[in-house]
Amino acid sequence: MQTRSSRMAGFGHAVPARCVNNAEIEANLGLETGWIERRTGIRTRYWAQEGDTLSGLAERAGRMALEEAKINADDVALTLLATSTPDHLLPPSAPLLAHRLGLARSGAIDLAGACSGFLYALTLADGFVRTHGRAVLVVAANILSRRINPGERASAVLFADAAGAVVLAPCPEARRGLLSADLVADGGGYDLIQIAAGGSSRPFSAAMSAEDALMTMRDGREVFSRAVTLMTETSRRVLSEAGRMAADIDRFVPHQANARMFDAVCGNLGIDRQRTVRTIETFGNSSAATIPLSLSITHMGRPIAEGETLLLTAAGAGMTGGAVIYRA
Repeated sequence: MQTRSSRMAGFGHAVPARCVNNAEIEANLGLETGWIERRTGIRTRYWAQEGDTLSGLAERAGRMALEEAKINADDVALTLLATSTPDHLLPPSAPLLAHRLGLARSGAIDLAGACSGFLYALTLADGFVRTHGRAVLVVAANILSRRINPGERASAVLFADAAGAVVLAPCPEARRGLLSADLVADGGGYDLIQIAAGGSSRPFSAAMSAEDALMTMRDGREVFSRAVTLMTETSRRVLSEAGRMAADIDRFVPHQANARMFDAVCGNLGIDRQRTVRTIETFGNSSAATIPLSLSITHMGRPIAEGETLLLTAAGAGMTGGAVIYRA
C-alpha cells in the first residue's frame, strides 16, 4: 500500500479514580459557591492519588487506543508522549510506556509542549507515518494536581489529571488525514505560566522554597488574551490552507483551558457552538491531554465518521500553540 496520508485509527483516554468537585476547592480558597463554574465552565476534575503515576495513566489511555485500532504491536514504529509532568526528569517516560504496552519495535520519546504538546506530537507523527508508512502512537498525559499551588487561585481552580491517546495509521487516500497544520510560538509570553525551579537554570536546592517547584500563572488576563488570539489566528490559517470554511467544520475540538476562552475562539471563527466538543465541565484542564481525551470521549458518544472534518486548536505555556484541520 502506498501511504498518502495518516488516519486516526484508535482513540483512548484515562483519568484517576478521585473526582474533585468545585465545592472542595471553593472551600479551600474561600470562594463563594459557583465561582469556579461561572469563570471557567468547570464543575469537576480528576486528581491523582498516592500510587498513581504519569506512565500508568498514559498506559491505560494508550492501551485503549491500540485495542480499538486493532493493530499489531510490531507495526507501531514510534511512541510519542506529550507531557509536562513525566515520572522523572531523567530518563524520559515514553520508553517505559512503550515497554509496558509491549511495543518492542517502537522508538519512544517525550515531548514537552505544554498545552499544545498534543498538536505538535500529532503533526510530527503524521510526517513520520507519511514518510515511513508505519503507525505511530501519540499519547498526551499530565498529573498537574501535584504541581498546583493550592493558594494560587488562578491555577488551583483549573488544572486536572488525565491522559488521551490516538493511533495514527497509514492511509492510501490523499484527501484524508491532516489537511493543514500551523504551529507557532510567541516567546514574548515565555514566563506567563511556569514552574520556576527544577531546570538547569534554577536547580533544586535544600534552601529552595517548596512553592518554587509549583506552577504559577503570572497574569491570567494576559494568558487569556494571548491564547484566544493565537488559537483564532492559527485556526483561520489552517482553514484557508485546507480550502475550508467555518461551516465545513463538523466538530471543533479546542484545548479545554477555559470555556470562556474556547467560546471566544468559536465566536471569532463563526463556528456553530453546537459543534464544539466540550469536556471541560467534567474533566477540567489537563493541559496537552485535553484534545485527545476530548477526541476519545466524543468518538465514544458518536463515532467519528469517514468524511467528517475536524478543527483542533490549542495554546499554552511558552507561549506555544497551533491548529490542525483533520478529515476522517
